[in-house]
Amino acid sequence: MHGIQLARPIDALVDRAADRVVGLEILCGDGARRFLPYAVADIRADEIAVDSALTLLDERDLDFYRPRTRSLADVQLADPWVDDDGALREAANAA
Repeated sequence: MHGIQLARPIDALVDRAADRVVGLEILCGDGARRFLPYAVADIRADEIAVDSALTLLDERDLDFYRPRTRSLADVQLADPWVDDDGALREAANAA
């Protein structure tokens, strides 16, 4: 937030019904895990920016999303990337 590191991403949480990122599980400087909705995150090449620390939802809210999503690691894509709308894509094979 404004160049201050609040947290680091731990995992991307993907909708169970569609290959779309719902949000990020993040580990904050205080050791708490929180949920950052994808819609409020500004994903950049070198950072994930937010306008306010209030967009980081506490662990209780993260517990709501966990059973309704799956980990990005559980998605069976060889080289996944996320488009601007949060949809997961698989990199085209260069071969």
